[in-house]
Amino acid sequence: MLQRARREPTTLAIGLDPVASVMADASARAARRADRGGLPNALFVVASVEQLPPELTNRADEVTVTLPWGSLLDGIVAAEPEVLGSMAALLRPGGRLDIVVSTVARDGRRPLDMARLVAAFDAVGLAWHEAGDVTLPELRALGSTWAKRLRAGTPERPATRLRFERTSR
Repeated sequence: MLQRARREPTTLAIGLDPVASVMADASARAARRADRGGLPNALFVVASVEQLPPELTNRADEVTVTLPWGSLLDGIVAAEPEVLGSMAALLRPGGRLDIVVSTVARDGRRPLDMARLVAAFDAVGLAWHEAGDVTLPELRALGSTWAKRLRAGTPERPATRLRFERTSR
């Protein structure tokens, strides 16, 4: 998220996590003075996807979810309407949702069922755009430390990108 804020200074980049301590270091770096690498276009919100602040509704042109874990990953993989609906609610009509997930059998989650996911996302106003494998170099370019820890993008732990677009409804 900080990379995006740094690369696109006219874009408001919002980091969202239900656990404040997860974002503490990034938030402190963003809060520095501009001459010390601060990023005034980075904002951090402590909230779960199921209980988003209403001020974020219909505000985003793009929402990126990179290698979620816990309840967010469960909600995506299980196509839970509450989770998918909350992500959809963030987007303006025409906005894009880009998700990168990596889950394997030993994680204890069901495998991705694309037909089920496409139908569930469509039900909350997100039309399927594309899906595909994410390569290790693509994951490295995301700058995710979680990707490194997971060893995502390797043959043992493939990663998948799902892209959706918010319809006008």
